[in-house]
Amino acid sequence: MIRLSKRSVSTLLRSGNQSFRVAAAASTSRSSPSATDVKRSDTESRWYSSLTNGQSKNSGSFAQLNMKTNWFMGYRNESSAAASDSSSQAPPPAEKFEYQAEVSRLMDLIVNSLYSNKEVFLRELISNASDALDKLRYLSVTNPELSKDAPDLDIRIYADKENGIITLTDSGIGMTRQELVDCLGTIAQSGTAKFMKALKDSKDAGGDNNLIGQFGVGFYSAFLVADRVIVSTKSPKSDKQYVWEGEANSSSFTIQEDTDPQSLIPRGTRITLHLKQEAKNFADPERIQKLVKNYSQFVSFPIYTWQEKGYTKEVEVEDDPTETKKDDQDDQTEKKKKTKKVVERYWDWELTNETQPIWLRNPKEVTTAEYNEFYRKAFNEYLDPLASSHFTTEGEVEFRSILYVPPVSPSGKDDIVNQKTKNIRLYVKRVFISDDFDGELFPRYLSFVKGVVDSHDLPLNVSREILQESRIVRIMKKRLVRKAFDMILGISLSENREDYEKFWDNFGKHLKLGCIEDRENHKRIAPLLRFFSSQSENDMISLDEYVENMKPEQKAIYFIASDSITSAKNAPFLEKMLEKGLEVLYLVEPIDEVAVQSLKAYKEKDFVDISKEDLDLGDKNEEKEAAVKKEFGQTCDWIKKRLGDKVASVQISNRLSSSPCVLVSGKFGWSANMERLMKAQSTGDTISLDYMKGRRVFEINPDHSIIKNINAAYNSNPNDEDAMRAIDLMYDAALVSSGFTPDNPAELGGKIYEMMDVALSGKWSSPEVQPQQQQMAHSHDAETFEAEVVEPVEVDGKK
Repeated sequence: MIRLSKRSVSTLLRSGNQSFRVAAAASTSRSSPSATDVKRSDTESRWYSSLTNGQSKNSGSFAQLNMKTNWFMGYRNESSAAASDSSSQAPPPAEKFEYQAEVSRLMDLIVNSLYSNKEVFLRELISNASDALDKLRYLSVTNPELSKDAPDLDIRIYADKENGIITLTDSGIGMTRQELVDCLGTIAQSGTAKFMKALKDSKDAGGDNNLIGQFGVGFYSAFLVADRVIVSTKSPKSDKQYVWEGEANSSSFTIQEDTDPQSLIPRGTRITLHLKQEAKNFADPERIQKLVKNYSQFVSFPIYTWQEKGYTKEVEVEDDPTETKKDDQDDQTEKKKKTKKVVERYWDWELTNETQPIWLRNPKEVTTAEYNEFYRKAFNEYLDPLASSHFTTEGEVEFRSILYVPPVSPSGKDDIVNQKTKNIRLYVKRVFISDDFDGELFPRYLSFVKGVVDSHDLPLNVSREILQESRIVRIMKKRLVRKAFDMILGISLSENREDYEKFWDNFGKHLKLGCIEDRENHKRIAPLLRFFSSQSENDMISLDEYVENMKPEQKAIYFIASDSITSAKNAPFLEKMLEKGLEVLYLVEPIDEVAVQSLKAYKEKDFVDISKEDLDLGDKNEEKEAAVKKEFGQTCDWIKKRLGDKVASVQISNRLSSSPCVLVSGKFGWSANMERLMKAQSTGDTISLDYMKGRRVFEINPDHSIIKNINAAYNSNPNDEDAMRAIDLMYDAALVSSGFTPDNPAELGGKIYEMMDVALSGKWSSPEVQPQQQQMAHSHDAETFEAEVVEPVEVDGKK
């Protein structure tokens, strides 16, 4: 079916010689279809189908649209003409409406849905106060009269714990009566945003980037903890002070002139929060101080909190009556007044935000001692960091940051999977936003890095609690990761080798995890890795050092994975390699093998596992191999037949020198070490385990005496039972020496005992003969002991 657009249909209708009219609406007096209409051909029906996207099934539907078939012939029906005349009249005008809102319900949504944490109310109010102070400072440049009444620009917070009242006062620009109505009476209208727009539109002034507000709802966060809020404000533009008062769950507010002389302020705004019953614990001065340090520590204006203080002084102590009598007896002794030290308590204002945001300063002007002091204060640490990096990023994304490498792992060396470490503190215009990230700014393998990030234009949600995913965030993450690697590389290149050894001991596993999870940064991670090797069993070496020590003919980086250095260096896989002087890396941690396999290569040198088949040492001798294969080829087939499905094949080995045989893994399967680790997993998949360990290759050493005897046994008597048992025991021994776990250890023990019995039989005397020989010797000694010695005597002069 051919479908035509409205434009195509109108073009088609205008192309004929006749004048066509199509009704836009149904006529009130439709005429019934004539007999001629009903008898029209299918061709005309298909015209209608084209106009209606094929939704009609018969030509009788023409009448329903007031379209007569004779309009193709140039006739004009009255009904269609009437409809056409009515369509020429102007449509009725559209009415415009404004959205309505239930104010109390809207306030409830703003307060209880935007913010997930009640304590952010203080952050929002302090940010508003900071904006008011910034506006005054900016306007005072051109109009100094604005700040003459109160030259000090600060924020003061008073907490009344007994009555559950918090009062926040700033000496900023204040508000007039109309500004109270506009800013506090209109939801989502930001006075700061309006002020910044005016600055941007001004030709002789640029925008003040220190201003924080942008959404116009921060003030209403006060109702998170307060059921009544009172705002007293005095603007230098007005001679009167006004009071705004509103209650939670109310759709109205009041504004009146403040005439109480005791409550008048020279300039600025005072916000009084009457806390809810369940939120009165926020009126604790110590908690207020803690919240200020957490959220508003780096606001550019001083913040004072009303705190209890004390000082030590000495006071006299009344004399004891018994001691007084002793003193009276001894008149010559000089009397001294006795005193004691007491702490005198009093209340006073205390500066809370003493720590300055050093990331705003030029890195060349900040000393190492200042960096270390900031690290200890900002992150409550007592040790100095191993390294720090202070940088500013400009261009497409602008932000300042200071990153630190901590000296020790705070949560233990084995905890490398926790992404939410709260080590990166995000600030927007020096106001703390969040430290709860799920990999947005740093990948989890770099979660140990601590630092602060301060930006002016991060994409935040309205509550300023959630960092929204965007291209800017991805660019920030990329640059932060790059700077972190530069910092770690600086530690590795330090003259003090112990610094990087300390770092590796604490965070080496994190970098190995990065090899698995972050392929884009393999080139940055690989130079930082450290391993033990066959030529350096006590000190770890880098991959760069390994490459420098490689033989000229060596084409790969060799490694073996095991559970310890001892088992790795005694593995039979290393015998020929040690003879040739080839260095082999020892991967002794569970994550090592997966990390190296993820790297695949380093400086165009492939990583090769020497415990797997098809090991190429670069010393092939085809003539010798052909001769050995000719001699032992049938023996290999005989051994394979005996072992059956236990091995995939039996081959001549090129890696053995002192061992008779070895069991190697398939090229694409698990090694013995990986198989051991996967078996230990609590959620291991037995199906994949059987699949990955399925291919094993049994390699024999043709130069070993045992293999020569096995070859002789095959040539003389292939069905000899002792030879068969020797092959089974040889396989089990290779299974254990190669790092695999035997399926039936008891059976292996029985074979060893049986072979020991055969080997030891006849080597010493049998148990039956030995007691008989001892008895005979004992009886012989007894007869000798009882023999009588007869001396010769003389008889008739003769002996």
